[in-house]
Amino acid sequence: MAAPQLSIRVAAIGESATLAVDARAKALKAAGRPVIGFGAGEPDFPTPDYIVQAAIEACANPAYHRYTPAAGLPELRAAIAVKTARDSGYEVAPAQVLVTNGGKQAVYEAFATVLDPGDEVLLPAPYWTTYPEAIRLAGGVPVPVLTDEGQGYTATVDQLEAARTGRTTALLFCSPSNPTGAVYPPDQVEAIGRWALEHGLWVITDEIYEHLVYGDARAVSMPVAVPELAPQCLVVNGVAKTYAMTGWRVGWLIAPPAVTAAAANLQSHATSNVANVAQVAALRAVTGDLAAVDQMRTAFDRRRRRIVSMLREIPGVECPEPEGAFYVYPSVRGLLGRELRGRTAHTSTELAALILDEVEVAVVPGEAFGTPGYLRFSYALGDDDLVEGIRRIQELVSAG
Repeated sequence: MAAPQLSIRVAAIGESATLAVDARAKALKAAGRPVIGFGAGEPDFPTPDYIVQAAIEACANPAYHRYTPAAGLPELRAAIAVKTARDSGYEVAPAQVLVTNGGKQAVYEAFATVLDPGDEVLLPAPYWTTYPEAIRLAGGVPVPVLTDEGQGYTATVDQLEAARTGRTTALLFCSPSNPTGAVYPPDQVEAIGRWALEHGLWVITDEIYEHLVYGDARAVSMPVAVPELAPQCLVVNGVAKTYAMTGWRVGWLIAPPAVTAAAANLQSHATSNVANVAQVAALRAVTGDLAAVDQMRTAFDRRRRRIVSMLREIPGVECPEPEGAFYVYPSVRGLLGRELRGRTAHTSTELAALILDEVEVAVVPGEAFGTPGYLRFSYALGDDDLVEGIRRIQELVSAG
């Protein structure tokens, strides 16, 4: 008798490319290799002390040793509603907030709640690696809408309309963007929102990098730009990037009340409540000021300008300047097909492997984000490591 098989749906899901690169870099470091990792989207700062202290106190409170509501601590849901109005101008009720195990769970539950099998989701590319996998797990069909550096990695209404079909149900929107650092201008956010409203589409908008913008760029929340869109808009956010809390795993979904209630029902069976200690820490974070993120943003801005300048010195690399998040996404097509230390890479995946093998620098290839021919560098690492890592790549290319 044949052995039972894995679910086709789950077997088709690949490992997160960014986490895989980060894991390999950390394993090599643990083995004593001087690897510099540009792979993970993780601030290199510690979680602020006052947030950690709130968690310590929560550990000693018996009230947090038991189950709490699956949708989140009521006080945290209320605080997130206040924080959202404060930071983006979007007024929501606490009942519209669902606290999740990180932003990834919020993304998946958003798609699982609004999609039926075969529904299509427009997905501007380059895209974060989790988006298409979450769409597929929810039974949907991701439809990439390709952008490039010439258009600032932002999709236009004309492109979205060209990709729309009778099966199109939703649009995934992310600004500031992972992996490109692109920030959509306010007028473009409004135009896309009005287009989605006209065609009756759900919009899932990821605002996890809302506070990490530079120069004159401004992150605008789509339901604020187009208030009429609110009944069909789902907002994903969390504490991971703003407060250097990636490991605490607290995100949230803000949605129309019926959507939030349905997603909360799903979560009640999938995971129950988010860990109470982490929720208390998140409560302290969102009710505090933004001094910590201001300090991080200053450091990221410095690193952003440095890494762009250094990458632009490498022949064959075209690097636009990002306006948000903490990533650069240069085109490396000019390096493909060139011999580097006796090896030739024909794809960005092969080039990333070559760079890791030859100069011990870990980067993520564009294939992971739906656009071959590019590399993603996270500049959420120390200044010295950043300079040394790019210097190694400069030497690799110059030596040929």
